[in-house]
Amino acid sequence: MAPETQVVKSKRQCEDNENEEEPQKIKRKRKFAENEKEAKKPHLSDALFGGECKISYDQLYEFLKYAALGKQHGATQSSWCRIHHRRRLSGVSVVVLREVSQLHFYLFYLQFKFLRRMFRHHFSLPPASGDFMERLCGAGIKNHRQISSLELEKDPVIQKYGNECRGLSNYILTPKEMRLHNYPIEGHDDCVCFVRTPCKGPVTDSSPLFGLDCEMCLTEKGSELTRISVVDASGQCILDELVKPKLPIINYLTSYSGITEKLLLPVVTTLSDIQNQLKNLLPADAVLVGHSLNFDLRALEMVHPNVIDTSVLFARKRNKKFKLKFLAEAVLGKDIQRMDGTGHDPTEDALCALELAQYFINQGPRKASEMNLEAQLLETRKIGEKLSCALPNPQNGAQKPTQSLLDILHSVGQKTLLLGGWAEAASNNGQTQTGPQNKQILQRALEEVPTSSFSVIQFGLGSRQDTSDLVAKMRTKLANLLTIYAGPFGKDICLKPLKKIFKKYGHIQSIRIVPDTSEPHICIQYEVQEAAQLAVERLNGEEIGGSLVKVQRPITESTLDCEMLLKELEKDSDNEGVIYLAGLRKTQREADLQQELGYLKDLASVFLPRDPRTGRSRNYCFLKFKTPQSAANALTAIEEHGAQGSDLRGRWALTPPHLHQWASKISAEGSQLAEPSSHPEACLQEVEPPFALEQEVQKQMKALDRKIKKFFQHLPNHTLCIVLLPGSNRPSESHPGFALLGIKEENPLLSSCAWC
Repeated sequence: MAPETQVVKSKRQCEDNENEEEPQKIKRKRKFAENEKEAKKPHLSDALFGGECKISYDQLYEFLKYAALGKQHGATQSSWCRIHHRRRLSGVSVVVLREVSQLHFYLFYLQFKFLRRMFRHHFSLPPASGDFMERLCGAGIKNHRQISSLELEKDPVIQKYGNECRGLSNYILTPKEMRLHNYPIEGHDDCVCFVRTPCKGPVTDSSPLFGLDCEMCLTEKGSELTRISVVDASGQCILDELVKPKLPIINYLTSYSGITEKLLLPVVTTLSDIQNQLKNLLPADAVLVGHSLNFDLRALEMVHPNVIDTSVLFARKRNKKFKLKFLAEAVLGKDIQRMDGTGHDPTEDALCALELAQYFINQGPRKASEMNLEAQLLETRKIGEKLSCALPNPQNGAQKPTQSLLDILHSVGQKTLLLGGWAEAASNNGQTQTGPQNKQILQRALEEVPTSSFSVIQFGLGSRQDTSDLVAKMRTKLANLLTIYAGPFGKDICLKPLKKIFKKYGHIQSIRIVPDTSEPHICIQYEVQEAAQLAVERLNGEEIGGSLVKVQRPITESTLDCEMLLKELEKDSDNEGVIYLAGLRKTQREADLQQELGYLKDLASVFLPRDPRTGRSRNYCFLKFKTPQSAANALTAIEEHGAQGSDLRGRWALTPPHLHQWASKISAEGSQLAEPSSHPEACLQEVEPPFALEQEVQKQMKALDRKIKKFFQHLPNHTLCIVLLPGSNRPSESHPGFALLGIKEENPLLSSCAWC
């Protein structure tokens, strides 16, 4: 071929190649542009792992403030969860599921299908904070709440007296109660020298009430009377006397009693004089009223059979008592016993005790019980306020701004929206939020949220439920997940060598021989469910101690969906890229462990649980990797090392950090999780009693999950959505809250850990 022909042919080939490469270049540029655009989508990254996955409401507030305002008004980027490309956010929506807690999320985990799939960032919160909602939405959202009928029925006042109004004779202490509360009783050894009042007549509902209060000082004898006040049923003071003790006074207790040496100097009235005055003053059917009146009667050295004690009348759970000062403020709206150093006024105290008894008698136990429960809430709130006041203030004692976040946003021209909650209840004649009202709120939210830059939507359960049964159910569920049975073994079974074998898979809380089986079996309860699952996977069908054993979980109604639950937990976003590793030395430090695991690539963080009592590390840990693929590669590497004689054993994680913290707290409080009491196959015959409450709450959780799904689907793309499960913080029960964060159309590959 001629050289000229070859040159022409080469040119044509180059042109053809360029024509072929041109579309590829365009594709590469388009793909690069798409990747760049994808990378600039707003997304979240969190840096908390293991025992650190807990935030405060202050941190959550600052996070929301930064999300809505950027660096305006002092807002700063959060270190625990960073918002990347914040300016590209379409808006911020907060969904509050009132009275729902972390307990509900994990007990009804399978029912929250949408919530756990779409919201990939989870953080534990303290129990509900009314201050947070007030800071977020304003004073109108203050944590007022209605008392549920179930809560009322369980109140000790209702349990003792019922709901109906009764006459005063029904509230007089019984002889048994007087003995229980250490009242002076005629004929008792410690009351031999006491004087009995002449009140022997029958008491009726029209018998006269007398309020009584005494002040005492300390002598060598103990407490001795120094002042007495008595008021009649109309509130008039009919006796107010200072009394000279027989023995020298050691301590006047002036700050409480108001008594001073100078005040008692001219006094000649004795205890005997006061006893005679009372005997002449009180009619035969007199009823004495006081607050912890047993102390007053013992100071008077008198026995009186008919007493109404307001500290017992306004009863609390577990035999706790309110102070008179607190009840006066909560029920009567009075401020008594001011701490100005002048001491208590016994006439004022006697009158308050009388008015409290009259309130109880006239309003009835139900109204008193409502006040009782509200008083407990007030007490809890006051304790919280005192604690917050005791904390150092970085602004030299300056008060926190009262302007809510919604007010701030409104002042800078942003459109805000608040739906549901007690603001909504007020427009519904004070009725609690029910299912139909939730539907109305959802419908309004679908219409108005897309046009609002910041919205707070609150859904309620309709009525408050007592969660003690749900807690018991959760304990049982955890126990079943942590428990395995193994057997049969030979008759010469010994627990010590068996425990050594099974503890290779994780920390064992208890191990025992099952007594009611024809062939020996053992029951083992681990600390984490990964250990139980790993033991089942590795030891089932293996020969142990000369016996071919079956290793399995207990089989009950509550464990029928166990396999499905474990699969879903394994796919949980909290467990993404996390593996469980057992077989560690208990003396191993985290730094030494990371050095030993140096052959594992892309290891980002190590969570090494410790014994809550001793602080010693456990024989297992959780490893967080930068990507799920890195975690999968690590599991393969661990298996290869195991084949070479390593004691380390691993699998995908199942326990989200928050669930681990909940179980650890129960263990630390000494509340051992109950073990299934029978052999797993025998459990097949068990039928759990109907659990109407659980079924009802389960339906409510499903309904809430569907509402959140519908709400989320109607949000504009790139909207930051926070679902808040605030938990509950009542005197009778306290459950931690939970926050789930997500951005609509967030790229899951970008939504990873901050150190990735």
